[in-house]
Amino acid sequence: MYKTQNSVSHRRRPAFTPGTQLCILSVILIIIIVLTLWNTSNLRSVLNYSTENYAKDVTCQLAEDITARLESNQQNMILLADSISKIDYSTGTEALKEFLNRKAEILDFDILIFIDSRGNTIPSVSDAQDLWQLPSVQESLQGNTEVAYIEGQSLLYSTPVYSGSEIIGVLTGIHRKENIQSLIQPKAFSGESLTCIIDNSGKVVVSPTELKPFLQLDDIFKSGKDRNTENEIVKMMDNMKSNRDGVFPFTAVNGDELIMSYHPLNVNQWVLLTLIPADLISYGANVYTVKTFLIIGGIAVVFILFLASILRFYSYHRKHLEQLAFSDPVTGGMNYSAFQLQYEELVKAAPPLTYTLIMLNVKGFKLINENYGTAAGNDTLRYIYKILLRHTEPGEFAARSEADNFFLCIKEREKQAIQFRLDAMIHDINSFNKTRETPYYLTILQGAYLIDDPTLELTIIQDRTRTAYQNQASGAHPSCAFYDADFTRQLQTEQELNDLFEQSLKNHDFQVYLQPKVRLLDGGIAGAEALVRWIHPQKGIIFPSDFIPIFERNGKICRLDLYMFEEVCRLLQQWNQKGQPWLPVSVNLSRQHFKNPEFLKSFSEIAGRYHIPQNTIEFELTESILLDPQQIEIVKKSIHKMHCLGFLCSLDDFGSGFSSLGLLKEFDVDTIKLDRQFFLDISKEKSRDVIACLIELAKKLNVRTVAEGIEVQEQLDYLRDIGCDMVQGYIFSRPLPSKEFEVFCAV
Repeated sequence: MYKTQNSVSHRRRPAFTPGTQLCILSVILIIIIVLTLWNTSNLRSVLNYSTENYAKDVTCQLAEDITARLESNQQNMILLADSISKIDYSTGTEALKEFLNRKAEILDFDILIFIDSRGNTIPSVSDAQDLWQLPSVQESLQGNTEVAYIEGQSLLYSTPVYSGSEIIGVLTGIHRKENIQSLIQPKAFSGESLTCIIDNSGKVVVSPTELKPFLQLDDIFKSGKDRNTENEIVKMMDNMKSNRDGVFPFTAVNGDELIMSYHPLNVNQWVLLTLIPADLISYGANVYTVKTFLIIGGIAVVFILFLASILRFYSYHRKHLEQLAFSDPVTGGMNYSAFQLQYEELVKAAPPLTYTLIMLNVKGFKLINENYGTAAGNDTLRYIYKILLRHTEPGEFAARSEADNFFLCIKEREKQAIQFRLDAMIHDINSFNKTRETPYYLTILQGAYLIDDPTLELTIIQDRTRTAYQNQASGAHPSCAFYDADFTRQLQTEQELNDLFEQSLKNHDFQVYLQPKVRLLDGGIAGAEALVRWIHPQKGIIFPSDFIPIFERNGKICRLDLYMFEEVCRLLQQWNQKGQPWLPVSVNLSRQHFKNPEFLKSFSEIAGRYHIPQNTIEFELTESILLDPQQIEIVKKSIHKMHCLGFLCSLDDFGSGFSSLGLLKEFDVDTIKLDRQFFLDISKEKSRDVIACLIELAKKLNVRTVAEGIEVQEQLDYLRDIGCDMVQGYIFSRPLPSKEFEVFCAV
């Protein structure tokens, strides 16, 4: 967000803006929610801890109960064995069977079996031999009371039966799986727990009523995905071997949160495992917590909606104000004020020569408004701005300044790279012509300043870019003009020449020099070209290359052309008054004249004032005028008008640029002046053939030919051989002052 200072009102801003107040309220709400979550998290931790301790305590108590029950069963077996030793079953086993069945029912055994020393069982069982071979039975034959698990997860109690001091058999009692499961099932945990008994190697002695949750522990251990649970299982195995208890939570494969508690039994190194849901105790608290969260969430939603409405209202009006202050009404993008702030933020903080400021101007933009309307002009500006943004990189920015001027700040320091990017932008801008039947190419003037001192004020840098583009070289496709120290000196020189112009016109410091045109047919003077020379009383000779481009840019070239035209007319009149014949003279005509459709009127009036006959004065046009697609029709009409007014027209520097022979067909010129570049390598056969073809074509079109810049005899001889009409160059004469020209003609 951009910040501006009101220079009119100095009212103190409130300590807290609406945005700051909303931020503070939001922070308070967040703190409340965080504290609630933290408290809830602590509550869950406490409940989980309590659940684990509860499971551990209940498992410990249950283990003690089971141990006591097993020991009680063993004691009962010892008492029963003592009673059996007193029963005489030698005459029959019915009494012993009845005794065993009755005691089994009383003591809650599934079956009581007496095995004598020969392996016979009372009552008889089918697997008596298997029973006799059990290790625990064999141990009892050695005088030990044992409890062991047998196939089917049944418990087998065994104790020796004595007759005196001799062991005559073993009394065994069996608790089947279902009977034992009811024994180990705790009454606590609201029936939601599962228990089982395993030995210290992990083998199941008595399985639970549902084995799947316990098997998930094995799945977790084998998958290796839950490292914490895997470590707890390893720890549990170590504890069981060391006869230690423990408890740990884990997440089952199906996602259930469970707590495992284990406690050793004082029997055969067995361990009691108890599995309960982790939320056994916290379930009620969880319901309360959920309700609390729903209430807090509801309050938060209402508060957030309230904040959102305020923020939306505030943001809307803030953006509206920012748009008014920092948005361009035409392009919708950054305006000059926003551009200044962006410049202050990025450019002034960057090292020297990081950025380059570029000013772009749409040449002839007023014509778009006049021909197509203001709306079309605005659309064009928006289109250009969109293209400029498309070509910017991060850290670069662009804005429309005023009218059809744009400022572009890019991260470049090499002139070649800058020109390459600008060419790409301009090419993209003119790409709309692909869909137009009649192309309308936009000419973009470009001026740039490499920011070597970021501390300079933006206005100074912008003035330098503006100066650069305003003084760039003219052309159909102008390149970017870069401002530097030489530019300042050049501008000072240009300003000085501009200041001298008016007085020099009055003082006739601009003088006419004439360079003869010689006919090759007979060597006579066919005419001359009038050239301007500026001879200042203080500055001395000022070369045309120094002042012509300046006057072309500022439009003073038109006044200079009229001045030279009148000087030539005056000179021709003076010669005629001396009895000399009228000599054809060609004068240069700047392209700037064609901006005024009536420009020939002034020339015609001057020629009439000095009584210059028709076909005496010839206007020389450079081929670049004819190549401008926006001026083709204007030039064609102007040439026709020249002929109507009695003037001739020649095409100067023919072949120096990109001219084509089609120009001779399109434009009714009287003479073409072949550029000196044609004759530099005249010794080459190909060059000779080209020149000969041009001369031959001109003859067929009834157009006279003049060869410019001829300096050596070889060039002259060849031109005479192929029938060139006239030659102009140093081989005959340099440009001469009028007095010397008269002498030259008289020789």
